[in-house]
Amino acid sequence: MLDLVQIIAGLALLYYGGNFLVTGSVRLARALKISPFVIGATVIAFGTSAPELAVALLAALKGSPELAMGNVIGSNIANIGLVLGLTGCIAVISIAPERLKRESPPLIFVSFLIVVIAWDLEINRYEGFLMVCLLGLYIWRSFSHKEDFAEELEDEVPLFAGKNSSLQILLVIVGLALLIGGAKLLVAGGVSIARYLGISEWFIGISIVAVGTSLPEIVSSIIAAKRGHGEMAIGNIFGSNIFNILMVLGLTATIHPLQIQEPIHPDLLIATAITGLLLGMIRYGNHSLGKLKGGVLLLAYCVYIGLKGTGSL
Repeated sequence: MLDLVQIIAGLALLYYGGNFLVTGSVRLARALKISPFVIGATVIAFGTSAPELAVALLAALKGSPELAMGNVIGSNIANIGLVLGLTGCIAVISIAPERLKRESPPLIFVSFLIVVIAWDLEINRYEGFLMVCLLGLYIWRSFSHKEDFAEELEDEVPLFAGKNSSLQILLVIVGLALLIGGAKLLVAGGVSIARYLGISEWFIGISIVAVGTSLPEIVSSIIAAKRGHGEMAIGNIFGSNIFNILMVLGLTATIHPLQIQEPIHPDLLIATAITGLLLGMIRYGNHSLGKLKGGVLLLAYCVYIGLKGTGSL
């Protein structure tokens, strides 16, 4: 009974948290005269990457660098294959050609950077510090580009409507907290029920836990897309993947250098390949993602999980 209550409470927190987060973010973008894409790629991305940072730091300090690295690479693959794939299947999301041209180079650069840095199965303090510095440069670059945009906001959340930007930041923080709390409750309840039903730990890990850790991105992206803020949904994933590498791995390696014992080269290459697949489908497909392309991304993710689960990869 308690497990069912956790699941229901988790779903409620996810719903309200997602609405608060998207509404506050769009209002904040209007107030600061920056695009919803930038808010998605910085403010929302930072918030949704916070759990990965906590996991990676704890894992590294406890002597499990493979978990820290796997958490980041796996999360980046899930963000594209699972989150954007699922979002595209539910609502068409698009991005302006000029914005894609401006915002895709940092993602491409960071995707190749981690392959080069981690190829020797080690990330030292100097490399970690370099990544943190690059993160600062990325944030500065994002906020330095001001613009006016005339998007009509669907004000489904009356809280703090018409108020100043500081209150919208509070709404964003509340939304993020509810999203993360809801995801934790949903995962805890789901895992308990799965164990009670005799489902294997491996299946629980690659299904309930994997989806649960991506729930903040999934919910915020779907709500943004359904309200017509597709660029915010795409920006969330672009920024989250950049933050995962530069902030999560960068800060972790700066505090505690990572020395990895397991071969991670296939996963590094797959993360880069799925990033290239996403950008290619957007660039040569009317700068949008719909059911077909979303389905391709979901299929690619399922194949990856299947290969990992059977030990073929």
